[in-house]
This record gives sequence, C-alpha cells and structure tokens, in this order.
Amino acid sequence: MPGVLTLLVLVLLLGSPKGLAVEVLSIHELASHCERLEAEPMSADGQYCVRYIQGFIDGAVATDARVMMNVEGAQETEETFSDRAKRTRVPNNADRFRAARLAGFCLGDPLPLRNVVGAIVADLAKLDHGTAADTPAREAVYKSLMEHYPCPA
Repeated sequence: MPGVLTLLVLVLLLGSPKGLAVEVLSIHELASHCERLEAEPMSADGQYCVRYIQGFIDGAVATDARVMMNVEGAQETEETFSDRAKRTRVPNNADRFRAARLAGFCLGDPLPLRNVVGAIVADLAKLDHGTAADTPAREAVYKSLMEHYPCPA
C-alpha cells in the first residue's frame, strides 16, 4: 500500500506544471522575509533572508570559478588527467578571487556576512514598491552586490 501512495503522489506532482518549474522569488517576497531580520534575526523569516543572500553569493562565486577553470582548461592542450582533476576539483583562493571578478563583485577577506546582508536588505526595502517589486530577487541582489562591493581595478 505505501508503494501505491508514493506512486500517486509522483503522478500528481508530475502532472502539475509548477512541479516541473522553479518558482522565481520576487523582490517583494524576499523583502517581506528580510524586514523581520533586524527585530528577529533568528526567526524563520530572518534566517530565510540571510541564507538566500549567502546562497546567492556562494553560488555566484562557485559557478564562476568552475566556468573559469573549465575555460582555462579548454585552452590548455597538454594536460594530464590528474592535472585536470586537481584543477577542476580543488579551486584555491586565487581561483576564487579571479572568479569573484568575473561575477562583478568582490567581497574582501574577512567581511562579516551581516554587513553584506545589511546593504542588500536596505536596497531591497527601497525597491519593494511599485513595478520593481515583481522583479526577480536575484537581479536586485546581484545589482546591489555590484554597486556596494565593486572589484578593485
């Protein structure tokens, strides 16, 4: 009987169009979580806000580091399997810094996450009105990071 129930749930999820797509988080939705951050930093909303921003930053740097290393690897013609494995599986700090420049923002070491989150939350609060509120949150977070934390020339 449990197998039939599992199968039924899977059929219902696959039949739903939302089950196949990732829902885009809007500026308004993220701002509504972040507005509780100062008063209740450990609340579910406060943690959602911090973790979304932290995940965005981690994802941007990790993705850019991987893309950068793959592009550099494609340009090298004489690379052994073990060299490629080291290059692609263990990015070092220099790789991460170069990747951050590709991302368009550079977060210095060490920089408290609360400072970064505070700057982004302030920008979200300004954008959480009118037509900008429906814009994807990822675009606002990215723009805020580029404005507040540009890479040195």
